[in-house]
Amino acid sequence: MSKSGIKSPDRAKLEKGAGKASPSPAQSYVMRDPEAFARNLAKMIEQAGKAASAWIEPRQQGLVQNNSSGNLTDIAKVLGKVSEYWLSDPQRALQAQTDLFGRYMSLWNASIQNMAGEEASDVIAPEKGDRRFNDSEWQENQFFNFMKQTYLLTSDWAKNLVEETEGLDDHTKHKAVFYTQQLINALSPTNFPMTNPQVLRETFESSGQNLVDGMQMLAEDIEAGGGELKLRQADNTAFTVGKDVASTPGKVVAQNEVCQLIQYTPTTEKVLKRPLLIVPPWINKFYILDLNPEKSFIKWCVAQGHTVFVISWINPDEKQAGKSFEHYAREGILNALDVIGDICGKKKKKCKVNAIGYCVGGTLLAVTMALMAKTGDKRIKSATFFTAQVDFTYGGDLKVFVDEEQISQVEASMATKGYLDGAKMASAFNMLRSRDLVWPYVVNNYMRGKKPAPFDLLYWNSDSTRMPAANHSFYLRNCYLENKLSKGEMVIAGEKLDLNEIRIPIYNLATKEDHIAPARSVYLGSQFFGGSVTYVVTGSGHIAGVVNPPAGNKYQYWTGGKPVGEFDNWFKSATETPGSWWPHWHQWILDRNDKMVSPPKMGSKKYEPIEDAPGSYVMRKA
Repeated sequence: MSKSGIKSPDRAKLEKGAGKASPSPAQSYVMRDPEAFARNLAKMIEQAGKAASAWIEPRQQGLVQNNSSGNLTDIAKVLGKVSEYWLSDPQRALQAQTDLFGRYMSLWNASIQNMAGEEASDVIAPEKGDRRFNDSEWQENQFFNFMKQTYLLTSDWAKNLVEETEGLDDHTKHKAVFYTQQLINALSPTNFPMTNPQVLRETFESSGQNLVDGMQMLAEDIEAGGGELKLRQADNTAFTVGKDVASTPGKVVAQNEVCQLIQYTPTTEKVLKRPLLIVPPWINKFYILDLNPEKSFIKWCVAQGHTVFVISWINPDEKQAGKSFEHYAREGILNALDVIGDICGKKKKKCKVNAIGYCVGGTLLAVTMALMAKTGDKRIKSATFFTAQVDFTYGGDLKVFVDEEQISQVEASMATKGYLDGAKMASAFNMLRSRDLVWPYVVNNYMRGKKPAPFDLLYWNSDSTRMPAANHSFYLRNCYLENKLSKGEMVIAGEKLDLNEIRIPIYNLATKEDHIAPARSVYLGSQFFGGSVTYVVTGSGHIAGVVNPPAGNKYQYWTGGKPVGEFDNWFKSATETPGSWWPHWHQWILDRNDKMVSPPKMGSKKYEPIEDAPGSYVMRKA
């Protein structure tokens, strides 16, 4: 799954001047115009009323159902088990309390030294990459520094408490860790106006105008979400699909109830004989691979001489409620192969292709290839997987949301409309990295009253899609809950699928910091295929690790031996290469077949172009 593998943009793009402020004089925290502040306070309350109305009215009209009670019950139940473990033994509870008290005493002693003018380093500092405390006041103002360290000490203590809890099964332990982290992220002093020095300064400087602007944005965002908060992460007015993003030239050459197929215009005199089919995930839109000309993997592939075809999945509604994994395999991938064969094939010979599957699109590609192996269909000659899982033993943080009770709740929710709202999926993915993808924008938008900056990656992230009920239920149960694909127990079209029957060469790409499809999970999945597997790990996460053009000269990638044995052993002996993995993958493709031919025509007599890329399906909003 792709959405929350996003790296938050440089905070400088999000908040001008953050982290650069020189020590603020005491006057920064003095109300300069009490009368103006009182007027703005009244305006803020008025805007808060509008926000409340935007939230309440859809619920009164029955347009929005409150489903949060089940989640809160689960959180209380899971964390209750943690509390029970520590409180059931007085000695154990005393030990935990003594540990926390000792941490506070160390902080108190260091604070007294600071107040006395002695040099004393922080007892605890934010971890690397934590930008919440960049403002200089968190270090130089003794009050804010003490508050910061108290929060960090307590957070670290709480996390250790959960980690050391015994008697929990793996899934409950995973949920306890996740829920605790969500609470820790939410309770950060940076998230409250009175304990955030930057917000506090701006509130006094503007006589509260920032809070008025922020509350107005909150009301607008709840109204835009139809009664749910649609958190702004980027200036969405700065982008137009087909112009600013998804702009690589091409034509839609086929479409059905599940997807459109895009053929991209060649830019080289000769092209590789084997065309390239890209299968993106349907949980978000394909143009993550075509953000802009500088970042576009699709444009880069075209420039290397690939004849590129990309599936653009429909943003489903109730009409697609019954579309299952099998429909997506047949009407998506297999139909695309038929169309490509008609456009690129010669003398009625079946066209051989290279295929790429990204995230859940990769899972679907593996399922489809296993089905093709059963029928002797050999049109796919090599397969590349981007952060895709076929085994879900180490399935990442999304497994927190997957158990029988939670899946049943999702299925009940989908039954009313035939799909899962895009906002639900977007919210779940954002929560996986709430410290970076939720709370900075809550502070920036609704407390500082600043509109977020234009950022194409986060614009794409907010362009959410819905999930068809049959497809989503099958995926959650067969993959995450029961892990049937790698076990050889998944049944599609009456066929029991076996990944070992896939004997073609595979390039399996994982990202080092991926929390959706962890590198260890992708590594384990490599061992179920029957053919040769080239396993590669790239730096960064689920999105930035994949969308890493060579010109950017960012990150690195690791290559090594066959993906057998333990992942840690493989990684220790792997070779690190700086820069993008894209050229390495392209050479891998050429090593298997580098024959060049003249570019095919756009479309064919049977499949005449329907419209310009990126097509109309990608324009449908959730």
